[in-house]
Amino acid sequence: MTEIKKQTGVEKLVAQNLRLRELINYQEGAVVSRTLIDKKTGTITLFSFDEGQGLSEHTAPFDAVVYLFEGKAEIVISGKPLSVSEGEMVIMPANQPHALRAIKRFKMMLIMIREP
Repeated sequence: MTEIKKQTGVEKLVAQNLRLRELINYQEGAVVSRTLIDKKTGTITLFSFDEGQGLSEHTAPFDAVVYLFEGKAEIVISGKPLSVSEGEMVIMPANQPHALRAIKRFKMMLIMIREP
């Protein structure tokens, strides 16, 4: 599984206009994450994937939305591959195996909704 490098500094982002592309950077040969909101009811996390990088198949106990705001990815959900490009989103259902891979380096926002 690819190592995920984390960026911090969320407290500086509150109550202002933000540009998603500028909140996370690429790192060569890496997947980078930056959590914007982490609450008991859900999370919002930004990710950047360098070309060829990915996350191996795994499951999550919650529904999630992936929105690509730059680049191109392949997302496989329960064996079904989806080609996802800038400006597109995918809903990933809870408890279904999924994996992600950068066809071109990409940046995405992951919104995970936790049931109370």
